Amino acid sequence: MQFIQMSGKTLFRIIEDDELHPHELSNLGVNDESVIRINPQGDIELRRTDRWDVIGGLLGEFESRIKRETGLEWV
Repeated sequence: MQFIQMSGKTLFRIIEDDELHPHELSNLGVNDESVIRINPQGDIELRRTDRWDVIGGLLGEFESRIKRETGLEWV
């Protein structure tokens, strides 16, 4: 599976109004220092101490937003 990894702070910057609200992300445990990964299907995963949890998804043209904000490609 391919992913682009980023911080919670970056995720907060790229989400749009019709996706998860920042308050919802915070309730799920996401903070600025969280380790997040997103796959090409838009699934958002949060790194916990012992596993990755799927916590939601991105919609629409998220790939260009992710690549523009992070400068990364799928790996």
